[in-house]
Amino acid sequence: MQCRLYINQTIHPQQHITLTPEQGHYLRSVMRLASGDPVILFNGQGGEYQATIEVLSRQESSLLVEHFRDIDRELPHAVHIVQAACRSEKIDTILQKGTELGAASFTIVRSERSSLKLDGAKLEKRLQRWQKIIIEAAEQSERTKLPTLSWSPKLQHTLHREHAYLLHPESSRAWSDLRHHIIAAHEVTFAIGPEGGWSRRDIEILQQQGFTNLTFGPRIMRTETAAPALLAAIQSLL
Repeated sequence: MQCRLYINQTIHPQQHITLTPEQGHYLRSVMRLASGDPVILFNGQGGEYQATIEVLSRQESSLLVEHFRDIDRELPHAVHIVQAACRSEKIDTILQKGTELGAASFTIVRSERSSLKLDGAKLEKRLQRWQKIIIEAAEQSERTKLPTLSWSPKLQHTLHREHAYLLHPESSRAWSDLRHHIIAAHEVTFAIGPEGGWSRRDIEILQQQGFTNLTFGPRIMRTETAAPALLAAIQSLL
């Protein structure tokens, strides 16, 4: 399996790309590559590019792009995850596993029972960390598009999409009733509560935004388990 790198810029054949010091260190010291070795590039806009290492030293690292490969490894439908803010290490897991399993976007949102509070410089630093986790997971899992990431301080700001569901263990609507809707839908959104679950007020707000209650099974999952489990089930359906 060839090494893959995410490049946040437009890419075209015969282009010379200068890598960041961090990327050069990764190729040289972690992957043990050298000049002349192949590397696959992607910019999250679809497809990927075959490239060759030109220079790989402590002072400079660059690649030559050879050709574009029009390949798609994405789920046929967009699956959006609205995750109630919880402990940071749990969000790390959700973003990593969710990216590997094909999520199209993540919205981290404050809810009534959320334990995580972020703003200002602290929020910006955390968003950068989360974005890095998504990029690394996309590189490893051979994604050709990059999931989007956003932070919402209030549930009322949660973007409404068609086919939107909030997970709740007491819902009368079961996953088995939903499968044919997912197969037919162009995109679907799932809202997952924090460690203590959605509050009554949270549920009211989400329902006003167009979300429908849904139970995923007879057992109650941890908040960091729900998104990967849903994405795996949807991948199986599609």
